[in-house]
Amino acid sequence: MTASPANEPFHGLGCNSCGARLNVPPDERTARCPYCASPNIVMRPRADGEDPTFAVGFVLPDNVARERARKWIRGAWFSPGAFLRSDVTAIRGVYVPAYMFTAEAHVKYTVSIGENYVVIETYTTTDSKGRLVTRTRTKTVTEWRGLSGQWASYIDDVFVTASKGLHNTELEAIEPFDTRALKRYSPKLLSGWIAEDPSMTATQCLELARAEAVGQIGHRLSDHMPGDRHRGLKYSTQLVHEDLELILLPIWILAIKYDDESPLVRLLINGQTGALVGQPPRSWIKITVAVLAVLAAIALTVMLGTRGVL
Repeated sequence: MTASPANEPFHGLGCNSCGARLNVPPDERTARCPYCASPNIVMRPRADGEDPTFAVGFVLPDNVARERARKWIRGAWFSPGAFLRSDVTAIRGVYVPAYMFTAEAHVKYTVSIGENYVVIETYTTTDSKGRLVTRTRTKTVTEWRGLSGQWASYIDDVFVTASKGLHNTELEAIEPFDTRALKRYSPKLLSGWIAEDPSMTATQCLELARAEAVGQIGHRLSDHMPGDRHRGLKYSTQLVHEDLELILLPIWILAIKYDDESPLVRLLINGQTGALVGQPPRSWIKITVAVLAVLAAIALTVMLGTRGVL
């Protein structure tokens, strides 16, 4: 990633805990990693790797991101009190590196296709007077037949993380990003924001992207099948004309360390769409009290009902 213009240079920071490689404006003197809240941050030289090809700009402003984070925390009723009092001012907007993968998929498949049809069947039963009677009813029957063939599809908008600080499952959880808003990368886009250099290799990301693309193909191929039902779908995939472009995605990140004895809680907000993902902690004391209260209410209702009958 190239440096910003001379009037706004970046300096590099590295997290020794999660491996994130951050570039921050000179006035950003953060002592904690936005990914893992670790204070184990060290200065590092700027990377001389490839520049991103595209970037998706932030749409969600910081005050809206903070309010959403605050609402998410307050809505976690069964979380410990210390978590509910967590500060959201540490939320940071980060341009996270990712790779955008496109390819053509050529698929060979075999499957059993089910065609439903309705038949009328006659049966004998006993009526209310104990007499044998003959009646008819309709029944849906599925006729199965084998099918094999070839299918092709274009795979696009597959994003995979290029950051060791952000798991690919977390990125998937806040997708999609609207690629119609892609802009050609320019250092000016990063002005005032934290940006991260890739901490994963293109080869690692390519394997992630291929696996995600093949998973997409399974869903698309299933939807493509004719008939009313299908089963036993098997397929093999060849990906051709693959392309991998380094891009920057806008993500608000809040790493919450509310208790020294408890694991980190991380909240991610899509900086373009506002989609939010995070797993608040649970207080088993609160859950137990709530369950006991419900059981007590049920017991009281049953007791009052029994007295009413008597």
